[in-house]
Amino acid sequence: MNSKNQKLKQIESLEKKYLNKYFHFLKFAEDEIITGFKTKDKIKQDWHGLYASGISDFSTGAERIVYSLLNGKGIGQPNSSPVGSDLFFEVEDAFIHIDLKTVGASLEGKTNIGDYTRSIFVGLNQNSYKGRMKVRGKNELREYTPQLPTFYNKGKSNEKICLTYFVTILYDSDTLDTLVMSIVCMPNGELEPIYKEDVLAAGKNLDKARFEFTSTPTFRLLDDNDYRIKVIVFKSDMDDRYKNKLKFFQEIYSKQSMNET
Repeated sequence: MNSKNQKLKQIESLEKKYLNKYFHFLKFAEDEIITGFKTKDKIKQDWHGLYASGISDFSTGAERIVYSLLNGKGIGQPNSSPVGSDLFFEVEDAFIHIDLKTVGASLEGKTNIGDYTRSIFVGLNQNSYKGRMKVRGKNELREYTPQLPTFYNKGKSNEKICLTYFVTILYDSDTLDTLVMSIVCMPNGELEPIYKEDVLAAGKNLDKARFEFTSTPTFRLLDDNDYRIKVIVFKSDMDDRYKNKLKFFQEIYSKQSMNET
């Protein structure tokens, strides 16, 4: 392996290292997280139906629970930079950005499950992957330039890699039950020669992009072929109509469970 590929492999090794760290932390806190999500039920009559303007009945509270755990007991020193993700930490060998994405699904009314099963929206200040986006329904690629660097202080003695993670939650918007909760690692921009156009898909507007994680499910340079996505929660008794659309997550969850036994 040449020196360039060796450097890219080291980037993937760091991405995997912190994916596993945050996964195991969130998995350990799974009961605490689910209990926290349910605390809203105690005062439901005082808030339910007040957010017809489009604010999710679930996402704001879920963010509060997850972010409080990661900020209070997580890994790394929080960074005060005004640019970047909702959570921004510095560790010994990396700067880490973490954002929470929530999507509501329904069997009775309007559902957004399609916004969860293949890709998630990513902001310009939430990733470092400069590349080309696939435009759905068109035979064209659109240039994309994010706002995060691939390395902070690049070329200096205090250079550190920029890593990007998303905690994703799919919930039933009728019952407010958590269906799936995962953490996914988006490739660092230096890995563009390896992942090319598989990472990004164009959003609805010209400046919007989605991370197509189902097209980049594994670490391509690592020998173990391990997943870039870890499933923290998968509701085993969810309706089969949901399960049929969530086989990607169910398969990963099943493999994780087999490896733990």
